[in-house]
Amino acid sequence: AAGMFLRLLSDLQWRAAHPKWRGMTSPRRSTSTTAEPHPVSLPAQAQVVICGGGITGTSVAYHLSKMGWKDIVLLEQGRLSAGTTRFCAGIVSTARPMSIELKMAHYSNKLYQQLEQETGVPTGYTKTGSLSLAQTQDRLISLKRIASSLNVMGIPCEIISPKQAAQLHPLINIHDLVGAMYVPEDALVTSANVTLALATAASRNGVQIHERTSVSHVTVQKGRVTGVETDRGRIQCQYFVNCAGQWAYELGHSGEEPVHIPLHACEHFYLLTHPWTEPLSSSLPTVVDPDGRIYIRNWQGGILSGGFEKNPKPLFTEGRNQLEIHNLQEDWDHFGPLLSSLLRRMPGLEALQILQLVNCPESFTPDMRCIMGESPTTRGYFVLAGMNSAGISYGGGAGKYLAEWMVNGYPSDNVWPLDLKRFGPLQSSRTFLRHRVMEVMPLMCDLKVPRWDFQTGRQLRTSPLYDRLDAQGARWMEKHGFERVKYFVPPGKDLLDLDHSKTFYKPDWFDIVGAEVKCCKEAVCVIDMSSFTKFEISSTGDQALESLQYLFSNDLDVPVGHVVHTGMLNEKGGYENDCSIARLSKRSFFMISPTDQQVHCWAWLKNRLPDDSNLTLEDVTWKYTALNLIGPRAVDVLSELSYAPMTAEHFPSLFCKEMSVGYANGIRVMSITHTGEPGFVLYIPIEYALHVYNEVMNMGQKYGIRNAGYYALRSLRIEKFFAFWGQDLDAFTTPMECGREFQVKLEKGTEFVGQEALLEQKQNGVYKRFTMFILEDHDTDMDLWPWWGEPIFRNGRYVGKTTSSAYSYTLERHVCLGFVHNFDEKTGEELVVTTDFINQGEYEIDIAGQRFQAKAKLYPFSSLFTQRRRKDEVELSGYQRE
Repeated sequence: AAGMFLRLLSDLQWRAAHPKWRGMTSPRRSTSTTAEPHPVSLPAQAQVVICGGGITGTSVAYHLSKMGWKDIVLLEQGRLSAGTTRFCAGIVSTARPMSIELKMAHYSNKLYQQLEQETGVPTGYTKTGSLSLAQTQDRLISLKRIASSLNVMGIPCEIISPKQAAQLHPLINIHDLVGAMYVPEDALVTSANVTLALATAASRNGVQIHERTSVSHVTVQKGRVTGVETDRGRIQCQYFVNCAGQWAYELGHSGEEPVHIPLHACEHFYLLTHPWTEPLSSSLPTVVDPDGRIYIRNWQGGILSGGFEKNPKPLFTEGRNQLEIHNLQEDWDHFGPLLSSLLRRMPGLEALQILQLVNCPESFTPDMRCIMGESPTTRGYFVLAGMNSAGISYGGGAGKYLAEWMVNGYPSDNVWPLDLKRFGPLQSSRTFLRHRVMEVMPLMCDLKVPRWDFQTGRQLRTSPLYDRLDAQGARWMEKHGFERVKYFVPPGKDLLDLDHSKTFYKPDWFDIVGAEVKCCKEAVCVIDMSSFTKFEISSTGDQALESLQYLFSNDLDVPVGHVVHTGMLNEKGGYENDCSIARLSKRSFFMISPTDQQVHCWAWLKNRLPDDSNLTLEDVTWKYTALNLIGPRAVDVLSELSYAPMTAEHFPSLFCKEMSVGYANGIRVMSITHTGEPGFVLYIPIEYALHVYNEVMNMGQKYGIRNAGYYALRSLRIEKFFAFWGQDLDAFTTPMECGREFQVKLEKGTEFVGQEALLEQKQNGVYKRFTMFILEDHDTDMDLWPWWGEPIFRNGRYVGKTTSSAYSYTLERHVCLGFVHNFDEKTGEELVVTTDFINQGEYEIDIAGQRFQAKAKLYPFSSLFTQRRRKDEVELSGYQRE
């Protein structure tokens, strides 16, 4: 096969150029059952062992060695790049909707461009550009949103007409197109050669590379990596990096302490043709036709074309597969729809002779984003895998971020959307992964409008009230495997329409959510918020208080019954978590965190709390159902149910008390709502959940009670200028940058993590400021809606991006939240952002290429606060989670 010939040729060329490698591996495959001899023995120890010699493993080795780490061993069970990398289509594309993925692809492109010069290994790098085609207006909108992001990053990109697309690639049929996006700097490479070039550079920097060496398992002691067992002996090491691609799942589960890496392989098909009569120019742009589910690139004068079919074929669900990937069986019936799509897009191809249909495994993850980072349970065990068919685009950038993480303790950018800790063990079920990847692979091409949800692997974690709420018209979304209500469809509404209303414009649920928001402001609503992460920290002496004082920025030495909003910061002062902590007794604390913090926060605390048998950390998420009662009449409902006065005099803001509600005892009631509206959250032992819910709904009828969902909560929190961890706040955002100085007690008498960084910011100023924008000339009914990620312009210059947005039913305007930076016009250097800088600018928000005027504010509208603005109520408004 031509693909095999190319691979072998590049291998032989590379080995010829590096004589010292000849003795390390045999040039031919052994035909006997015994393993071939390995003249070079493995070292007894190393600082880092990397498993996997594909694009990710060699990229990590390359970047670690560039950063000064030399004591590195890379092990490959077969030959270098003999896995998925060998069959990769070699397309380097920066057109990615997510900012961090875009940055990784952009870095990869720049790296590969200079790699041949650096190493002498030909990489086949050719700058061809890419054309992304749109057959519908919605697809064109999604391309315009990507184009906006590319342009502000300085990556050339333009939206063009079908005729312009035909001029760039004369073979494409444009009759059904409405437009296209052209990215002139996208490129093609020979994936195996890029891998060999990275390995060459790493080897010159001292990295030892051993092929034909299988890792059986990783040894762990006291929660830390201690070594690696291979078929050629043991290597002691401090760090292990799992870059085993589609084998990463099995390898993670092979050790004494399982590391859950949720990915699953599917068959991936592409076609190779013989050259055209007049061979195609190597500079023709790559064509991506997502509505047709295909991509097309030139290949040796002919074409290579593959795609993502609607009915994918999962592979190897039963377990470990062969060492090296061979071309799997051709399946022309399965490839048929993609071939039809290809011939519609390029009718002239009918005259071409087909060389081969390649079928190779690709690994996919549950949310279509790659997996990187350190294991939450095993220190020193790092992972980079699950590339979702974009390994060559992300390989360079992902390897760089992981190397930074290992050397510095953190990467240079916010990689939370890719962090292994966004998943828990629950996403590692074989059945879940098999079903989810069958949905994920088609989604690679499907149009993803805001607020879409996965359909597979659902109803996994549910509140005890799930059936009760479902029967009342609840519409569900999922977060960290937990079902949460978006909104409730009133009786008589067309349910089918609402489930399929996917749009970039005003959604069909607009009036429904508006009614829920109105009820929160005027009467009382109930939102089931059971998905919140809930931990209890207790001790026999003062250990719990002392430890938490060190790990959190606010002062937790408060009277029993008080609730404190605080950040769990890193050394740079950035938010690792944003939470509220109630002091239940002198020696025990109850901590409430965002839903997706369950694994991350647990690992952060476990790694930093002292190893003391008198100190206990317990995850009690599953023990409590949380009901949020929001609105001015919440106080009346609770007073009648508990026979206890609930007014501010008796139950002040930010207070926590165990009470009986109805017949149920031991309900933890907190006077917070996470929205800025008055109300309470009830933490109810799960066996009482249904009883308490029914009592609340019955008692609340005379006060106009109704159910509400997270969309209403989002609208309320955004118009109150509340930041949300994971979207607005991250590990690179400090309290000083988002107006939360009051949640930091710099002089609380004890040191805390991040204190030095915050003191420095207090003295020198901040380089970005969290800002609220109200869209001025935006028509809610007719214009495209902002969602998040829209570029912000100040006086015509790009200054940042929005992080979240919602329609404010109070202001009758769209509100966007985001960070404003101050870049020096000449040097591009970041300057201090002052209050005056924010207030004196004219702002615009770019939504898919169209700019809308916006008014910037550093504080919420005071008219929104209808309650008395006591100090503690104002403090309440600095905090939010979802």
